[in-house]
Amino acid sequence: MSTEFPPAPPVPLASSGLDAARSQTLGDVYDYAADEHLAPVPWLTQLGDQESRINLHSLEPVTRVMKRAADVAIATTMLILLSPVMLLTAILVKLTSPGPVIFHQTRVGLNLRRPGAERRVEVLPPPDGEERRVPDSDRRKEFTYGRHFTLYKFRSMRNDAEKNGAQFAVKGDARVTPLGRFMRKTRLDELPQLWNVICGDMSLVGPRPERPEFIKNLSDEIPGYLDRLGLKPGLTGGAQIVNGYDNNIESFRRKVAFDLMYLRNCCLWNDMKILFRTIRVVLSGSGAL
Repeated sequence: MSTEFPPAPPVPLASSGLDAARSQTLGDVYDYAADEHLAPVPWLTQLGDQESRINLHSLEPVTRVMKRAADVAIATTMLILLSPVMLLTAILVKLTSPGPVIFHQTRVGLNLRRPGAERRVEVLPPPDGEERRVPDSDRRKEFTYGRHFTLYKFRSMRNDAEKNGAQFAVKGDARVTPLGRFMRKTRLDELPQLWNVICGDMSLVGPRPERPEFIKNLSDEIPGYLDRLGLKPGLTGGAQIVNGYDNNIESFRRKVAFDLMYLRNCCLWNDMKILFRTIRVVLSGSGAL
């Protein structure tokens, strides 16, 4: 599947969406992203006027501490309790298809910076008067959309699944192995990401991390797409359990709306609600490809 998307409707914001959203509030971006009919989420506790929240640093300190503590405690407990299941899954992956058991992939995570942001107060010349840097090579000017990290999963596709380049998964994808289809339906393939949570690359609840190969087109097509990176990516989240898997521009727009809704209402109580609802999603196998 190509990484290009059909043209988006006219946008009432600045072309990037990012600066416009942050210079005002997230309201306009949310309204645009929610232009379609969204599934209601009456179970999500509304925290009131939280439009000023733009990233992790906007959360109350106690919320940040409790969220991280819950991440480490729950992820560690799950990793210990589910280790027999993970061991069995690893053996089955190895026996049923050639290739590595663990699939690792670069994803884009937390972004607390904006393109063009300059944190240096004064630029001093080098001591000997010679410029050692290569011209136009300042890595701080390179905007990578967010912190890159390595995400781990049990391999659910053939080893040559991306021989023709990066592609989104589609319904009935022939690249998925028979065992992989079961793992995707039950989310067993996601269990190694508990290690990502413990390491601090991810949170249990948050927006799903996207691949850098796709994020440029998505951020160009959807105003405010990058604002969802203001929180650590999550193993699960409101967008994942309500919107399911996304592989077209309309579902990505809905995901932005749900992720911004979560950003406005991020608290430990809502995280617990999302985690318990994730159990129901896992048992029912809904939203998987």
